[in-house]
Amino acid sequence: MSSMRNNTVRSNGTGEESLLDAARDCVLAVGWRRTTMTDVARRAGVSRMTVYRRWPDMNALTADLMTREFTGAGTALHEDAGTPINAAEIARAVTTAATQICTDPLFVKMVDVDPELLLPYLLNRRGRVQDLLLSTLTSHIRAGQRHGDVRKGRPDVLARTVLLLAHGYVVSSSTMIEDRYTDRIARRELTTAVESYLR
Repeated sequence: MSSMRNNTVRSNGTGEESLLDAARDCVLAVGWRRTTMTDVARRAGVSRMTVYRRWPDMNALTADLMTREFTGAGTALHEDAGTPINAAEIARAVTTAATQICTDPLFVKMVDVDPELLLPYLLNRRGRVQDLLLSTLTSHIRAGQRHGDVRKGRPDVLARTVLLLAHGYVVSSSTMIEDRYTDRIARRELTTAVESYLR
């Protein structure tokens, strides 16, 4: 859900990974908005300039952290996880990915402490993670159509609608959970909704 400045995560070296790990620890400790470049440097045991050489500011750093974290959380939809070829498999993968994201510790911290950070990606624009998931889901749907199990229609249109269904689950499912509507029921119903839509 981070702003789309490029198509891949900037972090491609062990040094950057260590800094992102330090940033993750800081965010889990105090929240996204209270974390500073100085905090990250101190946690990583490096100078502030080491951090600034890789990211110009906290917005850039946290954008890459979001991308790494939530792309990792959504592994169920990744191409290398095996391409689902029918509606049921796609639906299960979508539900698993949505569950991984909404239970991810950094996402939970954002919702609890800095929920306003979610607003741009819900109301104004997509981020890198959303674009990656959209691209992957489109490929899965196209494969399902070739297999004959997913209904006709533009794969990108179907994928966008499925992601909108998943957005609601990720962001708002906790508002509906109670004794008679458990997490398990919510996951089951999301899977049913996605599968029914794709058939």
